[in-house]
Amino acid sequence: MIGNGKIVVLMLGGARRVSMGELLINSGKRLGYNVEILSYELDCCVPIAAIGTVIIGRKWQDPHVVEHIVETVKRFGVNIILPFVDGAIAVASECKRLLPDVFIPVSEEDIATAMFDKALAAKLFAEKDIAIPSTYSFDDCRFPAIAKPRLGSASKGIKVINDAKELKQLQNPVEYLIQEYIAHREEYTVDCYVSKEKKTMCIVPRLRIDVIGGEVMRTMTFKSELLIDMSRKVLDKIPFEGPVTLQFLHNLDNDEFMLMEINPRLGGGVVCSIHAGAPIADYIINEYLGNDIKECDDWIENTLMTRYPKEVIFYEA
Repeated sequence: MIGNGKIVVLMLGGARRVSMGELLINSGKRLGYNVEILSYELDCCVPIAAIGTVIIGRKWQDPHVVEHIVETVKRFGVNIILPFVDGAIAVASECKRLLPDVFIPVSEEDIATAMFDKALAAKLFAEKDIAIPSTYSFDDCRFPAIAKPRLGSASKGIKVINDAKELKQLQNPVEYLIQEYIAHREEYTVDCYVSKEKKTMCIVPRLRIDVIGGEVMRTMTFKSELLIDMSRKVLDKIPFEGPVTLQFLHNLDNDEFMLMEINPRLGGGVVCSIHAGAPIADYIINEYLGNDIKECDDWIENTLMTRYPKEVIFYEA
């Protein structure tokens, strides 16, 4: 229920997403609302504390995490919940089922679960006839290959496998997705938003120029009709909702684009697409308010975002 000019947004794992929090605050201001940022974290000393309030929570795998988030929502009068890390997506989906009066723009639990497991996701993409890199079993692997932890994120634990000896060194190979390794490549992120009515409102591809630890540090919007068309077809085949981040690989040897993975949440580099003109923060606030939103395709190409570290200082209480 919309209250007295205040909108309380609970970020799940929004620790470093200060810029995104500021964009949500500014979107609220333009509509005459004061947006208050809360973030559900394991540590109180995280950068988002510079603009919001940190709520000390539980791990995403904790059997009582959803119960605790529901209590937090009631305690602080939360209006919107947004997941910012992979582990929080399925949690947010379950909260969506339990909190019908809270706006939680995420996909259903089965989709969230499939996207979090790279092997399940690759199987779903293949079933939907979506182009992806060749996927191998342990027994029919071709080299070089790349082994990705099925439940990993932010490029953690990824290994390039050059021969059968290295493949045998994998501990618990069943816990990995093994695919062809494409050395001569570019990587693209596509920031999208799907409305409550399952209508795709924006599709913004951007080149990942500089990436550190899975986090994009330098990126530029790129108006590729091919990527836009491929992304729209993916979104038509899988019923996502809310912010969706698609990751594509461009094989420079044969000029082929292939889907790598999908994160049904706001990506870290979405700030670039928003500054290029895609009103994703506005979509979130307006959909909560019940306002109509319009499709955006006139965002600015070649918008470059580069990042720098900024310090947030904490003193012992």
